Amino acid sequence: MTTGLIAGGQPPEPQPTGEGMPQQRREPAGPAALPDDRPRSSVITARAAASFEPVGRSVATARSFVRDTLQGWGFADIVDDAVVLTSELVTNAVVHAGTHAEVLCLRTEDGVRVEVSDRYPEREVPLQNSAAVTGNPDREGGRGLQLCAALATRWGVDYTPTHKNVWFQLNLPARMVGTRAAGPALPADLLPLADGRVRVAVLQVDRKGSISAWNEDAEELFGFPAAEVVGKPLTELAAWPHTPGTGTGIAEAFQLSRWEGTYGIRGADGRVAQVYASHLRVRDTGGEPSTVCLLVRDHERAVLQTPSRVPATDQAPSGDGQNTDPFEVFIGSPAPDDLDGLLQRTVERARDMLDGDSAFLLLATDDETELEVRASTGLPSARQRFARVPVDAGPGRYGSARMPAVHDDLVAVPGAVPLLAGTGMRSVITVPLKVEGRLTGSLGVAAEAPGRYTNEEALRLQFAADRIALAVESARLGELERLRRGSLSFLVEASDLLAGTLDRDQTLALMAQMTVPTLATWCAVYTIADQASEPYLSYVLHEDEELIDGIKSLLSKVSPPDPVPTPGARVWTTPGEVAHQAALRSSMRSLGLAGGATHRFPSGIGPTLATASAVGGETVVLPLVARNRVIGMLTLGKPTDEHFRQEILELAEDLSRRAALALDNARLYSERTAISQALQRSLLPPGLPHIDNVEVEVIYRAAGEGNEVGGDFYDLFPIGNGAYGFAIGDVCGTGPNAAAVTGLARHALRLLAREGLSGPAVLERLNSAILDEGDRSRFLTLLYGELRPQQDGSAELKVVCAGHPLPLRLRQDGTVVAAAEPQPLLGVIEDLELYEETVTLDPGDVLLCVTDGVTERREGTRMLGDDGLADVLTTCTGLTAGAVAARIMRAVERFASDAPSDDMAILTMRVPEIPQEA
Repeated sequence: MTTGLIAGGQPPEPQPTGEGMPQQRREPAGPAALPDDRPRSSVITARAAASFEPVGRSVATARSFVRDTLQGWGFADIVDDAVVLTSELVTNAVVHAGTHAEVLCLRTEDGVRVEVSDRYPEREVPLQNSAAVTGNPDREGGRGLQLCAALATRWGVDYTPTHKNVWFQLNLPARMVGTRAAGPALPADLLPLADGRVRVAVLQVDRKGSISAWNEDAEELFGFPAAEVVGKPLTELAAWPHTPGTGTGIAEAFQLSRWEGTYGIRGADGRVAQVYASHLRVRDTGGEPSTVCLLVRDHERAVLQTPSRVPATDQAPSGDGQNTDPFEVFIGSPAPDDLDGLLQRTVERARDMLDGDSAFLLLATDDETELEVRASTGLPSARQRFARVPVDAGPGRYGSARMPAVHDDLVAVPGAVPLLAGTGMRSVITVPLKVEGRLTGSLGVAAEAPGRYTNEEALRLQFAADRIALAVESARLGELERLRRGSLSFLVEASDLLAGTLDRDQTLALMAQMTVPTLATWCAVYTIADQASEPYLSYVLHEDEELIDGIKSLLSKVSPPDPVPTPGARVWTTPGEVAHQAALRSSMRSLGLAGGATHRFPSGIGPTLATASAVGGETVVLPLVARNRVIGMLTLGKPTDEHFRQEILELAEDLSRRAALALDNARLYSERTAISQALQRSLLPPGLPHIDNVEVEVIYRAAGEGNEVGGDFYDLFPIGNGAYGFAIGDVCGTGPNAAAVTGLARHALRLLAREGLSGPAVLERLNSAILDEGDRSRFLTLLYGELRPQQDGSAELKVVCAGHPLPLRLRQDGTVVAAAEPQPLLGVIEDLELYEETVTLDPGDVLLCVTDGVTERREGTRMLGDDGLADVLTTCTGLTAGAVAARIMRAVERFASDAPSDDMAILTMRVPEIPQEA
C-alpha cells in the first residue's frame, strides 16, 4: 500500500478522455440525494491517497487507512459510515473485479469526499426503483452503490475507458465551533498521572527519514541538543519494536498519512525511553513531504492517544441487537494483521481495561519450557524484548505461568515476575494464554501501588486472554512460517555466496555482511590459527560505519571469549559491562569526579556513549567448528537493552556451521596455495647476476591462475673464469607436471655446466636424465649458451638450440638475423649429436630469446610467428635490454584480446655501445 498526504487544492473534476467516450455520473434521487445548494467544489484542506493490491487482506487495510485518516482529521462523527462504504467499494474492486484499487480522501470545510477507483469500467449504474437496486440486500456482491445511496450525502460514478471511479461525500453533523472530540467528565482520581510538567517532543522527519526539527521538550526528554541530532536519521535513535518481514517497520510508518503507537528512543545516556508517538504526514512550504512526530513519555500517552472507537468492556449488544464478538470488543476493529501489532494492541488494551501502569505479554517456546517477552507497555524501556525466562524450574523462573495469579506486593515475593524486577511495579496479575490445553503464552498487568488487584480483575483478564489466545497463536504460527521460509532463502543465498570464494579475508567479510543487519546490529569474528593459538579479532562490522572503530577498539582491549566447542549460542556479558563502566568513568571524569569501582577494567578504552549504547544489549557467541576443531567464534550483538529472539539464534547457528566450513576451506586453500607458490618460486632463479658490459632483462609469465612456474623456464648463472651460462626452455605442457621437469632441467644445467662440460655435453647428459624419468618424462626444447664478455666491449656467445625457437640478433643498423641453427629437441631419443655455434655481439647488438608462447600467440586464424616477432624487434634499435623486452611483451599482449593460454618467457641480452671520447 502506498499513501500520501497533500495539503490544500481543489477537488479534481473528471474530464473526458476523448470524443465519443464521455464520463458518466449519476446522483440518485431520494432521501440520500436531496438538492444541495452548496457549491460543487468546496475548498480542499487535505488529501490522503492509498493504493491497494487485488488481494483479500487489502479490504481490511483500506478500512484501517480511512479510519486513521478521518480520525486524524478530527472527523470521528462520520468515521463509521465512511469505513462501511469504503469497505464495500474496495471489496468490489479487489475481490469481485480483481483489480487494484485507489482510495482518495479529500477533506473539505463541510466534511469528507472519498473516491474509490478500480480498473474494471463496467457500466452498470443502478437506477432508482430498478431491479438492481431493489434486489436482495443479503447477496454477496452489489451492495456498494446501495449503501452509498442509503448513507452518503452525495455520491456518483465516473467512467473512463480504463477506470471506474465511485465517489461519495459525507457532511459533518452540526456541532459547536471548535469541538473535535469529547468524552465524559471524569473524577480527579481517574485522570492520568503526569510527572511534573507534561513535555511533548516535536520532531520533523524529512522524506529521507532524517531529523529536520527538534524542539526544546525533545532536548529535555532525551538529552540531545538540536545541533547533535538534526540531519541524522531517526532510526539511529528509535528502538522500533519490529521484526523484519512480519509487521510495519519505521520506514513504512513514515509513509502513512497518520500513525500512532509505542516505541523507544535512545537518550544521550544510552538508555531507551519508551514513548507514545503520533505521526502526521504533511508537506512543507517547498512542497516536500515530511512527517511531524509528537512524542510523550509512554505513561502520559493519554495526552496524544486518539480515543478508542469501541470501549474495552465485556460483551455489549450491538445496534442490531446481536452480541458483538468479544475479540473485536477487546482488540478493536480492524484487528492488526501482523503479530507484533496484535501483541502490542493486546497489552495496551489490557492495561487500559484494568487501569494499570504497565502490561506485558510473553509467548511460550515450542516445548513450553521458556517464555519469551514479545510486547510490553508502560515499562521503563524495551530492554526485556525477546528475553527468556524458564517456566517451571531454575533461577528466575516464571512461577505463575500456567495458572492465573494475583500478587498483592512484589516486595514480599521478589523474583515472582522476573520481567518486573527493578521497574517499581508492586501489584500484578498474570494469566495464561492456552490453546487446546497447551500453554502458548502469558499476559500480565501491573501497577505501582500494592494491593490494586483482586480475583475479580484476574477473571476479567483471563476472559480477555481466552478470547485472544487462538488469534495470537494463529498469528504466531503464521509469523513462524514466514520466518522459516525466509530462513531457508537466507541460508541458500548465504551458502551460494560462501561457496563462491576461497579467499579468507573475503569469507570473513561475507560472514559479517550476512549477519548485519539481518540477524544482529553488530558482529565480530574471531579466528584461531591452531590449537595452541589464542583467538584473534579478525573482523568487526556494525550497521553504522561510524561505530566500527569504537567497537573494534573496545574488543581489542578485552579478553576474547573462550573457544568452547559446545554448539549453540551462549551469552557473553563482558563487552557490555566493560563499555558501561568505561563510559561511566568517562562521564565522571568530564564532570570533574573521580573514583568509582572501575579499577578492574583496562584503562585507555574510553568508548563514547554511542559505543557503549551499541554494545550494551545482549551479546552472544557461536563457535565456528569445522572438521572437529574450533577455528573461530562468531560474536553477535544488539544495542542497549535489546535481546535476540530464539528463531534468530537458531538461524545464526545454522549460518555459523556453513561459515565455519567455508572459512576452513579458505584456510586450507590458502595454505595449499602458499605451499605451491613456495615450491614454484624454488624452481625460479633467485636473481640475475650482474655482468660487466652486458645488459640482461627477463620477463616471465606462467599460464593458469595461481601458477608462478609452468613449463617455460629460464636461467642465468656464473660458471667461472668470467663466463656465464644462460638457458631458456619449454617443457611439453603446462602446470605442476611440467614444472617438475622444469626444476630437473634448471638444476641439472647448473650442476653440469659448472663441471666444465661443453654445451653439447651438458645437453646430452640432461637428455639422459629426462629419459630416466620414465613415464614422467616430457620432451623439452632448450636454448643453452655460454656468454663471455670481451675486452674490446663485445661479447662472445656459444649456443646450442635443441628444438627451440631460434634466437634473434638485432644489429645496430636494424637488421634482424637468426643467431643459431635448429637441432633435435631433448627427451625423445637417447643418442643425440649436438654441436655449438659461436656468435659475437658487437656493441649495440641485442640477442632476443623467447619461448613458443610468444611466437604462437594467436588471434583467430592469425599467429604472430617468427616473422612477426622479427618485425617487432626491428623497431627496437637503440633501446636498452629492458625496453626491448617490454616492447616485445606489449606487442604480444596487444596481438590478441584473450588472455594468454601458454607460458611465456623472454630473455634479452644487449652489449652497450662504447661511449665516444669527446
